[in-house]
Amino acid sequence: VQLVEHGGGLVQAGGSLRLPCTASERLYSRYAMGWFRQAPGNEREAVAGISWGTGYTYYADFAKGRFTIPRDRSENTTDLRIGNISPDATAVYYCTGGSRSWPPRETWGQGTQVTVSS
Repeated sequence: VQLVEHGGGLVQAGGSLRLPCTASERLYSRYAMGWFRQAPGNEREAVAGISWGTGYTYYADFAKGRFTIPRDRSENTTDLRIGNISPDATAVYYCTGGSRSWPPRETWGQGTQVTVSS
């Protein structure tokens, strides 16, 4: 499975952003998709994840309330939605997938830059 992120770019603080992620093939129930990010000077960290079969979701503490992975996922696409975005969300965001880790980290997209201006 290959993963490709879309979206990203420059956004003003207080706005919202949607980052779609498309998988190269149909995903099955044992698969999970997730999002990680890496801000300048920081280590890569998990943001959120969703189990494809159950719809169970995970959110890092900092992501709760502002980051959402919709449960109405299509066969091979999900997205990360960020509301009331703030400058500390500036980072490269990576879509991830897998079936042996949680949040999944076996397969990585190329990453998409998100820059939030104040």
